[in-house]
Amino acid sequence: MTRIWTFLKSASLALGLAQPVAAADATVAVAANFLTTAQALVGAYEAETGHDLRLAHGSTGRLYAQIVNGAPFDVFLSADAARPEALKVGGNAIAQKTYAVGELVLVARTPGLYRPEDVLKGQRVAVANPAVAPYGEAAVEALAALGVFEKEFDLILGDSVGQAASFLATGNTDVAFLAASQLPMLDPGLTAFGLSGLYTPVRQDAVLMARGDANPAARGFFEWLGSAPAQEIIRLSGYSVPE
Repeated sequence: MTRIWTFLKSASLALGLAQPVAAADATVAVAANFLTTAQALVGAYEAETGHDLRLAHGSTGRLYAQIVNGAPFDVFLSADAARPEALKVGGNAIAQKTYAVGELVLVARTPGLYRPEDVLKGQRVAVANPAVAPYGEAAVEALAALGVFEKEFDLILGDSVGQAASFLATGNTDVAFLAASQLPMLDPGLTAFGLSGLYTPVRQDAVLMARGDANPAARGFFEWLGSAPAQEIIRLSGYSVPE
């Protein structure tokens, strides 16, 4: 995260920290895999605008369910595109756009193995629950592409990709399917395997909720996600950004 904060400091000085006449506040729901990056984005946005943003985080599926049931979120940073689309179609959201594209990786403690298939077999493997977490869905696709079946390893489901990372960090598992953006926060002695081409790219979409339409803090943040400073923070965090 050092590179991100160095960038934020430089960007803030260049912008002169211009403040709006009237500051507002809003609540942003963010998928677990994107939490650290969202915190950096919120810090930069608040410094630039004077608005105040609160973050609520969890798995994409659980945040979606909370929104459908009336949770007071103004912006939703999902880890997929399907649920934002459903919110827009259902009238809960009024605008939608892709803010990042995530990468799935397989992370393991076992040294001396060079193929993901070999790393998985006979191990306790942490995977985000595919019913509620898009990175879990991507992991299921990758397992099928690798030809590795559940009976060949011990599956440990986490509520989110963040919890899957926690299982690995605490030693409850020796292998985990994670987002590449989480790698800087893990033990550098771990081995990470890229899985490009084995799963559908994890397109992460944001939506401006109907309740946030008239809120300058919410609308401003939603629009600011496409700005050069925001996209640089996202790239530095290990994501691709839409062209």
